[in-house]
Amino acid sequence: MPEKRILHLLNMSSKGTLMETLGIVYTEVGVDFLVATMPVNEKVLQPNGLLHGGASVALAETLGGAASHLFIENGESEIRGVEITANHIRSKRDGIVKATAKMINQGRTLHLWEIRIEDEDGNLISLCKLTNIVIPENR
Repeated sequence: MPEKRILHLLNMSSKGTLMETLGIVYTEVGVDFLVATMPVNEKVLQPNGLLHGGASVALAETLGGAASHLFIENGESEIRGVEITANHIRSKRDGIVKATAKMINQGRTLHLWEIRIEDEDGNLISLCKLTNIVIPENR
């Protein structure tokens, strides 16, 4: 499926969800990666005006889950996140963050992703690791 079509379908699937609320937009897709952006605005800030770590984790899990869907055959399985870890390296008050999910390991039932969240200058904001389980729909 062509890249633009994949991105369009992913972005359409966000309508009426947390992803739409947070302003997450899928922007790039490749053979082993998926990229999305999220604005840093009042919707994702802590009371002290910094990007909330939970918003960063929501971005990471969203991206890694969507990426796993792209890597399963026939789309006949469901994806569930089973573990996520996040190290928040830098704070951010405004602008935009860009997250890139890259596959570390693709097993039959488990996918392991590294998600790097960076600012506009490429500075690392958060580094996340996500494990997804692939569940056959005909279980």
